[in-house]
Amino acid sequence: MDDPVWNVMLPTCPSRTSLARVANKWTAMIVIALSDGPARFGAIRERVGGISAKVLADTLRDLERDGLVTRTAYDEMPPRVEYDLTTLGLTLREPLTALGRWAEGHIEEVLAARDEYDRR
Repeated sequence: MDDPVWNVMLPTCPSRTSLARVANKWTAMIVIALSDGPARFGAIRERVGGISAKVLADTLRDLERDGLVTRTAYDEMPPRVEYDLTTLGLTLREPLTALGRWAEGHIEEVLAARDEYDRR
């Protein structure tokens, strides 16, 4: 049997869900936040300014389900949980960090373009 040919442009292709997950702004910021190694929930939330606890928990759960993040619960008192990128998740580090740098490096041009557009 031949391997399937995935095409993200087809509406029935399951790779679309992966693209939607990776293209999500919270996913990108969480991957960047975990780029330096494991972190606890509170530390991730602190690094990713503006994310609610619910959205962070939901996104981490989705990333874990997709095999991009691991969740390790330690049997300690008080309980401690850490999140880390998996080998698959680490493959997103470079492109998403580059995307973040692009956004920072071009924001003035984007803001100027918005102003120009809004003046028309």
